[in-house]
Amino acid sequence: MATIFDTIKHKYNTGSMLTKLIFINIGVFLALRIGAIVCTFCGFNVDTSLLHWIELPSSPAELLIRPWTLITYMFAQFDIFHILFNMLWLYWFGTVFLLTENAKQLVALYFYGGICGALAFIGAYNTFPIFAYTDGWLIGASASVIAIVVATAMRHPDYKMHLIFFGAVSLKWIAIVTIAIDFLSINGSNAGGHIAHLGGAVIGLLYGYMLNKGTDITRPFNSAIDNLVSVWKGIKSPSTKQPKAKRYNPNSTSQQKTASTPNDKEILDMILDKIKKSGYTSLSDDEKKRLFDVSRRVK
Repeated sequence: MATIFDTIKHKYNTGSMLTKLIFINIGVFLALRIGAIVCTFCGFNVDTSLLHWIELPSSPAELLIRPWTLITYMFAQFDIFHILFNMLWLYWFGTVFLLTENAKQLVALYFYGGICGALAFIGAYNTFPIFAYTDGWLIGASASVIAIVVATAMRHPDYKMHLIFFGAVSLKWIAIVTIAIDFLSINGSNAGGHIAHLGGAVIGLLYGYMLNKGTDITRPFNSAIDNLVSVWKGIKSPSTKQPKAKRYNPNSTSQQKTASTPNDKEILDMILDKIKKSGYTSLSDDEKKRLFDVSRRVK
């Protein structure tokens, strides 16, 4: 058992950011399923005791109480087929995405897609009459994944992916069909989820369009993360202040060789000043040695 965990840990630590995203999603899925089993056997309601602390609420008031759900929901899946298809799509399209983009852009786009999907979900529930007097809960990485799918299709529209029963299909057609399915499914039982997917698709379109124009919309996100990391490293490993150098006294013969020394030119000027006033013979053996050593280094 220890070997299995060590292997998983090694693959996570040495894997790409794409691998890490997939591992995090799978880890959260397993934690939720195990937690649900514990809740069931202990007589707790799975929704109120577990999922509602992870899922994104449609109510802004509820979101203020649990603001972390804006992030947690996009890393959580509770249904086996939900995580299976999300992770497959994330792996396939993420791999193509990284052919030309970097890992930081992938992670930023994942968060952008999730946040844009969340805003679309909350906005729809608080705007359209069909959702009046109803509360919704959003869970899953679909909005984040679709953002990457659409962005990849925008960047590599003619890249072909081999699909079962369909053969080689260009990414642009996969993205178009995906968006069409979500749009036509809005009046179904998972209307809020499909609206969130479309929100992720919008950010994917925007990313691809702007990057093709030469503007990377993930740059502010990555700059903010880099700054936070720098601050954290500074707090974790504060730089130690160097002790002030002791001023060299040409009249003292008890200076230790290991003591901190000031600037070589300053030492040389002090010793030469003493020679000018009292002659070379007034120098101690230690001062003569210092004069010889410093004169070799100072040009």
